[in-house]
This record gives sequence, C-alpha cells and structure tokens, in this order.
Amino acid sequence: MSQMIKSTIDDIFSKIEFPQEPAGLYDPLRYMISIGGKRIRPSLCLLSYSLFKGTDFPKSVLEPAMALEVFHTFTLIHDDIMDRSELRRSQPTVWKKWNEDTAILSGDVMLIDAYKRIAMAEPEYVADALSLFSDTAAQVCEGQQLDMDFEQRDDVSIDEYRLMIGLKTAVLLACSAGMGALLAGAGFNERQALYDYGFHLGIAFQVADDYLDCFGDEKVFGKPIGGDIIQQKKSWLAIKAMEIGGDKVRKALASEAAGTAGKAAKIEQVRSYYLEYGVDALARETIEYESRRAMEALSLGNFSDRELALLEEFATQLVGRAK
Repeated sequence: MSQMIKSTIDDIFSKIEFPQEPAGLYDPLRYMISIGGKRIRPSLCLLSYSLFKGTDFPKSVLEPAMALEVFHTFTLIHDDIMDRSELRRSQPTVWKKWNEDTAILSGDVMLIDAYKRIAMAEPEYVADALSLFSDTAAQVCEGQQLDMDFEQRDDVSIDEYRLMIGLKTAVLLACSAGMGALLAGAGFNERQALYDYGFHLGIAFQVADDYLDCFGDEKVFGKPIGGDIIQQKKSWLAIKAMEIGGDKVRKALASEAAGTAGKAAKIEQVRSYYLEYGVDALARETIEYESRRAMEALSLGNFSDRELALLEEFATQLVGRAK
C-alpha cells in the first residue's frame, strides 16, 4: 500500500465524526474507531480507485471508503456479543464496557451510518454502490449464520468452511476492491477482476488468520496464540485436522482446559496433531494458492505492470506473514 493511501486513511479516521448526543448511543462508535485496526477495507478501496484516478481522493470516494470500515466495525460489535468476547484489540468490547443493549443499538446505528456514507458517492454511482454494498452486507450476515450453525456440528467440511469464510470475510474485501473501481468509473472487466482479486485475497487472509492464531508470533499477531483452540472454534486447521485425524482430534479439540496450565497443555496437544498431520503446511499451501488465484483474477482486466505490482504488494502485506 502506498504511503499516500496510508496517510489518507490515517487522516480521515482521525477526523471521523459522529453525532454528540445521545452520548450513550454514539460514544461506543467513537470508542471502536479509536481503538484502531488495520483499515484493510478502506485501504483496498482507495488503492483500487487510485489505479484509475490517482491519489487525489474526493469526498465522494473517501466517505464510501470509510463506510466499509464503519460497516466492518459494526459486525465486530455484534460478533463480540454473540461470541461473548470480552476483549477486542486488547481493549474491552462494547458489550463488556457498556452493556449488551447498548452494543446492539450502537451497532445498529453504525450500520445506518455506513449506508449514509455510501450514499455520498457521486450521484451517477450511488445506485450501483448501494446495490453492491447491500448485497455484500446480506452475504456477511449469511456467513455469520453459517459460522454459528457450524458451532453445533462436528462434521463441517473444508468446502463448507470455505463457503462460510467466503461470505463472512471475503465478500467484504471483494466489495472494497470492486467499490473503488466502481467509484472510479472503471469498466466491467476491471471491476470484476478487482472484485475477484479481493475475494480470493479474503479467503487467503482468513486462512492466514487461522494459521497465525496457532503458529504465529504473539507479538506480531497481536493476541494470545491458541485462542481458537481454547475457544473450540472450527478454524481451517481444526476442520482439516478432523478430516484427517478423526475422533482423536475431535476429542482433543472438545476437551475442557481449566486454568493456565490446562490451557497451555491443550494448545500444545492440538498443535502436535496439526504438525503430525501436516495441517500447518496444508494451510500455508492454501494461503499461497488463494493468493495466486487473486493475482490470476486480474488477467481479466487491462492493468499495467506497475498496477499489478501495487496489487501484489498489497496482497503480500496482507497475508505474507503466514506464507
């Protein structure tokens, strides 16, 4: 990602405004934006736009780009309630800091705010932008429902998991790339190519996140290693290991882990199964495969070598730690 885009993203989110009153409704929005994040989605939107129009970003592009992050943050507020997560980016989650009712309502108004920002696109693009965004928002909800459904099952396949993360994670990255191209007035082929690039990159990103949760560096990853194992989440690694190792892995994943010592022992046991069955290597292969598909998708559009290099750089920054 170019320094110009990073600077622009930092600037617009340092100045983002929400209504002051009622404070109980809008303070959680300010709080969630203030605790930061990678801002991947608005960055990808601006990168996509810049391929056609350069880096002089008008408000009609900046506001929809911000909407993508606002929407993503809305999903995090509600996800934290459903997952009973107490920390987000090492800070108390909204439902924990305030209460569940506040988190639900603040999340709702954050979604509404995102729509208002999408509608600030240039008039000629508003209808298509709202259509793309609305379809994406519905798909994200579908992915979250599948994720919840999977919690009650022990027979989830890798194909089903890919479908779920495609909806829950990848479509919003796809939308971000496609939105930038749309707002730049790009042709259909370029818009579709960037959408597909974002989608495959989103798949790679989620598998990389699952991989790093188990095999990453805690200082780099930003949260304790092994969280998915302790929470008994059906990550890519867990599902692939269960496909290969069967009941032995299922029992290890389902076992209770009380106290620090118990949690550490469970993480090490499950990690040993992942290594025994080569799940770590298979995950890295999948990340590499989806990253390659992301770049191959760009062949549909007419992009210069320089533009392809920028998109490859973005992809590497996003998933390179796990490849």
